[in-house]
This record gives sequence, C-alpha cells and structure tokens, in this order.
Amino acid sequence: MIEHHVRVHPSADRLPREEQLAWKLAAVATATGEPDADPAAMAVNRVIDNASVAVASLPRRSVAVARAQATAHGAAAPGGSVFGGSTRVSPEWAAWANGTAVRELDFHDTYLAADYSHPGDNIPPLLAVAQHTGRTGADLLRGIVAAYEIHVALVKGICLHAHRVDHVAHLGAATAGGLGALLRLPTETVYQAIQQAVHTTTATRQSRKGEISSWKAYAPAFAGKAAVEAVDRAMRGETSPSPVYEGEDGFLAWMLDGPESDYTVPLPGPDEPRRAILDTYTKEHSAEYQAQAVIDLARRLRDRTGPLEKVRSVVLRTSHHTHHVIGSGANDPQKYDPTATRETLDHSVSYIFAVALEDGAWHHERSYAADRARRPGTVGLWRKISTVEDPEWTRRYHDPDPARRAFGGRAVITLHDGTVIEDELAVADAHPAGARPFDRPAYADKFRTLTEGIVAPAAQHAFLDAAEHLAELTAADLDRLFPAVDTDAVAAFDARLPKGLF
Repeated sequence: MIEHHVRVHPSADRLPREEQLAWKLAAVATATGEPDADPAAMAVNRVIDNASVAVASLPRRSVAVARAQATAHGAAAPGGSVFGGSTRVSPEWAAWANGTAVRELDFHDTYLAADYSHPGDNIPPLLAVAQHTGRTGADLLRGIVAAYEIHVALVKGICLHAHRVDHVAHLGAATAGGLGALLRLPTETVYQAIQQAVHTTTATRQSRKGEISSWKAYAPAFAGKAAVEAVDRAMRGETSPSPVYEGEDGFLAWMLDGPESDYTVPLPGPDEPRRAILDTYTKEHSAEYQAQAVIDLARRLRDRTGPLEKVRSVVLRTSHHTHHVIGSGANDPQKYDPTATRETLDHSVSYIFAVALEDGAWHHERSYAADRARRPGTVGLWRKISTVEDPEWTRRYHDPDPARRAFGGRAVITLHDGTVIEDELAVADAHPAGARPFDRPAYADKFRTLTEGIVAPAAQHAFLDAAEHLAELTAADLDRLFPAVDTDAVAAFDARLPKGLF
C-alpha cells in the first residue's frame, strides 16, 4: 500500500498530472486486473444484497418516481435494465432508477473510517454501462472491485462530513474509476472523468439533516448518473477542471480544510491485489449503520428491563458520529417527532432503540409505519432516550485496526426505582467481527425474505444462480441479474403518480 499525500498547490506550481490524486485514482482503476477469489466472492454478495433491497423498494414513491423518469426517456438499444421495468433505457437513466431503488431503504452495505460511505452505490451505474456496452460478468466484477478500492481509499483518507459535505462526493470519483476499469479505458480518460465527477457531485450534508427527505435516496443515484455522463464526455475527448482536488480554487481549498489541507490517501500499488471490498460490511437491519449494533443491543436488553413504563431514562454512551449525526447531539427536534419522515426516523437512534426495545425485532416497513411511530407508549419511551459522546467510543470508532474498530455503544437504563441496567455492544451481530457475520447463505436469505411475494420462488432461484456465477456470465446473461417481477403491477402503481416534465 502506498500513502499518497494530498495538499493544495497554487496554480503557479503547475502540478504534474501524474502527481495529482485524480490521476493516481485513475491509475489504480486502469491497473486493476481480474480479482482474487475472496474479493470476487464478496462482490457477488453485494450484487445479491443490492437486488434484495432494490426489489423490496419497488412500490415506494421515490423509487417509482425515479423509474418513471427513466422510462419516460424511452427505450434504448442496447441500454440498461431497470428493476421492475419492462424496457431498457439509456444507461445513465438506468443508473438513476436503480441507484435510487438500492438506496431507498438504507439497507445495503457500508464502510466507515474518516468519512462514511455506501460502496454498493457504485454497482447500479456499473451494471447499466456493462449491459449497454456488451461487457461480460467478469468485466463487471473487475469494475466493482476497482470502484470499491477507490471508494474505500478516499473514505479512509479524506473526511467530508467535518465540513458538512455529503459523502457522495467520494462516490462519484469511485464510480468513474470503476467504469474505467470495466471498460479498460486509458488512464488519461479515467483521470478526466474522475475530475468531472468530483466537480459535479459535491453537495452539502443538509440532505441528512433536519427533516430528511427522499433526496437521501436520490443523492447517490445522482452521483452515479453524473459519473456515467462524465465518462461519456471524457471518452469523447473532453477535459475537466484540473487539478480538481489540489487546485488553489479546488475541492480541498474551498470545500474541505482550506489552503493548509494535508491528507493521506492509501492506495495499492500497480501489482497489489485489490482487496478493499473485504473491509466493507452490510446491514441486517434497515437503518443507519451506527444503529445496527444499537438494535442488536436493544434486543439483548429487552428481557432484562421488565415493563417499559418503569423506565425513567436511557442514555446511550457512544461515538462522536453516532451522537452528532443520529443522536441527540445533532440538535434536530425532528429526531423526536412522531410525524417525521421515514428518512428522518432511520437517522434517529433514539427512535430506533425505543422500537427495538419494545418489539425485540426490526422490520424495514413495519418499524417505520406512521401508526407505529405515533404510539403513545413508544413516544413516551423515545423521549426518555438521549445520547452522549464517550471519548473511548470515539477512539474505538477510529481505531486504525479494522478488527478492533467499534460502531456501537453502551446503554445505561435507569428505572424509576433507581435500578440501573447496563450493557454494551461494539459491533452489530452481522459485522465480520460480530456474533453472526453475514455469509453467502445470509445474503441469499436476505434476498428471499425481502423479495417474498414480489419474486416467485423459481425466479428467486434463477437470480441467485446467475449472481453466484457472475464471473462466467456472458453479456447477454447480465439480464439475469434483474429478478423477474410482475411488471404490470409495477406499471399500474407508476401510472398513479403525478406527471412531471418527461
């Protein structure tokens, strides 16, 4: 692994492009060969995971709107398939519709380090372009592994959230790089595409603050669509703002730490295996990742608390991120509002802990239902729950050793009679270091559970068989990565939507 130091340079320096971060990211992409067995197997897991959550989200409004927008742009040959759709559309629009479907339920993979990310968001645009350009399953695998490599490196090295920049700024660069690996483009072309993607996908974190809206699902889809368009322009010979990261009016200087910015981004050498995807992890529960361990902890504590009306207070001692982003440290009254949006509730650790403590379970729809959130008992318990930052949990969150890194916390429950019940959980049960790490059967079970009643058993089996043989799929076989659903029923739902411009 090579550590690349990235800082701001005045224009007079004329920083050689080979010394720029965007070029080094592009070089990682273009030097990516066929992945080793373990990264390839994990990429298959993530293809299964994405399809699970995408199919489960088909009837949700934001997904239907994205699908309708894509379909309104007409059939394209060859184009890319759309989950729940009956025609292919231009690949950037397939990336938009499928990216929204994958992200809607907040239920796929994650990687947390200096910043936050959902690297599985790279897969929809890669799959769309692979279909459109007639690439094979092996090509798609190479692109996925390269995109994860770039994404994880940026998340390790450059913190965006401290400056309230949304994490999709790293996604755009990773997707452009993954597309370069998929298509075997020259490093120069990928370099230009990465810079365009970074320049056009930088946005504020207001999409995850206050009353969180459906844009939370659209944001990564927008980045994927922008990356596809950036690659198209770069392939046609168009250039980009350079150097996009290091320039004196660039990303670091004005969006992040300013003129004194100094970051270290670890990247593999040309001949090193691409294994970053193995550092990422998926979700067992449909909620913000820092809530995963909290849900498991609540389930574990449930039998020890007795009647919940006897609870006087609950304090979750946790990391800076959990406290300030999804906890009471965010100072968002919406996180305690029973009429809040689903997107807000899945970023409220107090709500999540209350419901998990009451139900002993978590469900991607029932746990967020309006009548569920407004139950008087739930609201009463919810408002007794607060978070505090514990420096030790913050230290563990940022531990340089992934095997020791912790994303959970300690719950301190005080009853009205003074009894105190305490317990802690460092990582979610499904985490690689957890009690029940996700493996291939777990991914397959998640797919069957989330698609039950939407995808027939025979079609479930056909999809899983295709995904598990991804490296052997021909270009024509990539269609099999879209599980067969009742497209007439989906179209009937879409027909009830209000009309837009398209």
